[in-house]
Amino acid sequence: MAVLAGKTALLTGALGTLGQAQARGLAAAGARLFLLDRPEMQNGESFASEVAREAKVDATYMGQDLGDLAGSEAAVRKLAAEHGGIDILINNAALIINKPFEEFSLDEYEEQVRVNSSAAFALARAIAPAMKGKGYGKIVNFCSITLNGRWDGYVPYVASKGAMLGLTKSLARELGPHGIRVNAVSPGAVVSEAEKRVFADKLEEYNRWVLENQCLKTRIKPEDVAQLILFLVSPASDMITGQNLSIDGGW
Repeated sequence: MAVLAGKTALLTGALGTLGQAQARGLAAAGARLFLLDRPEMQNGESFASEVAREAKVDATYMGQDLGDLAGSEAAVRKLAAEHGGIDILINNAALIINKPFEEFSLDEYEEQVRVNSSAAFALARAIAPAMKGKGYGKIVNFCSITLNGRWDGYVPYVASKGAMLGLTKSLARELGPHGIRVNAVSPGAVVSEAEKRVFADKLEEYNRWVLENQCLKTRIKPEDVAQLILFLVSPASDMITGQNLSIDGGW
């Protein structure tokens, strides 16, 4: 069912494992897509073409460094002006590094905060005027299960996700009178390429630890998260805003 037919969605971090699952889900629901990821990614155009062909929707790759806040805001503002506004913004992109906090440089800390949360502020500024004009819009920000404090070695990442939660709550309050819904999702340990990279030397041990801590003894798949995103950007969730929904298998 094309519940998002006629809607235009901007998805950041679109070429990662979670991003690709969301892109396919949004396309299957009929959304027109702008898929944003780093400019150096080689498979952006081919993935967008594949999604467009499979779902028979328009899908365009957009190479943009979210660490360049002013440049990102300007590019998305221009995109919105040229295409009649953005109806759905999903701030999925994130940097994640695992090591003791003393080993992070100040530049590394600031980079994660900039990409993981400050960029969401910049993009919200870019798309809000058109959403206000329509009296409707959906923004979904990615927070994280790591906010529960049970994960070591992610201080910059967790700090950035805490900022994202605060951004979600405050934007929901300011934008609600204009018909714009703003929510967050906090995924747990999702099977992904990032997981394989971060825990490359202890993947089996990590997998056991996750399943020991989850209520549900099966791993979360990217498609599970994509289904939650689809709900939050569809009319079915129109009376939900300012919330942080966990999808973590029960911790």
